[in-house]
Amino acid sequence: MAIEIPRIPLGDWIETGLSWLTTEYSAVTRGISRITQTGIDGLNDALMWLPDWALLLIIAGLCWKMASPRLAIGAVLGLGLIWNLDLWDPMIETLTLVVIATLVAVVIALPVGIAAALSDRLYRLIMPVLDFMQTMPAFVYLIPAIPFFGIGSVSAIFATVIFSMPPAIRFTTLGIRQVPVELIEAADAYGATRGQKLVKVQLPLSLPTVMAGINQTIMLALSMVVIAAMIGADGLGSEVWRAIQRLRPGDGFEAGIAVVILAMLLDRLTQSLRKERKQ
Repeated sequence: MAIEIPRIPLGDWIETGLSWLTTEYSAVTRGISRITQTGIDGLNDALMWLPDWALLLIIAGLCWKMASPRLAIGAVLGLGLIWNLDLWDPMIETLTLVVIATLVAVVIALPVGIAAALSDRLYRLIMPVLDFMQTMPAFVYLIPAIPFFGIGSVSAIFATVIFSMPPAIRFTTLGIRQVPVELIEAADAYGATRGQKLVKVQLPLSLPTVMAGINQTIMLALSMVVIAAMIGADGLGSEVWRAIQRLRPGDGFEAGIAVVILAMLLDRLTQSLRKERKQ
């Protein structure tokens, strides 16, 4: 006779926990939602207020100054193509979500990464959590976002921050831990405090690695913002999602090409910052 093993009601526990959190902390989530939506609307309106050609020239100028003339020319051609395809406004909406999500993720990730680098106990505790976060399918992060913040861009920001944060934490921790021991001992010999060693030795030397983590965070944020169109996020992702629903592969590929162009620009710009820090 087969012995029946009772099924662990893990899903029921998660649903109960989410329901309790959304009920008990509804005022907090509403406050966060209002602040986040205000930030999204403010940045989006500011970028939309600029004429298309003016913003294009500003981005090209940044590419020229921070990277190279070649990237500036590529930015003009790529953004010109996006404008020609009537995807300028969705591109701005996507850029807004990526910028805000990246800023929030970095603000959270840097202190956590620094703390994990300086504490072996926290390091051992946080690494499995980061492994869990990075192996979880991206779509799963959309599920808890809806009960907390509803349908829309705020939920997209929430899911994007959670999804894109692990690389920034990992690279920050790695960069600080890879600082040569000899330099730390030299700082100790000169009587540097723990804070002075962090600010004047460890962080400056680890900055290229930290920038690599921020670069990865930006790329993950962009990919998640596109996926978040499934829960009502505006931007290029919504264009792709609309094309899928209407069986218009041409429109979907156009929006996908716009995403690629935006990703390449953001990637090259952050890589140029990393190279400058190495020099």
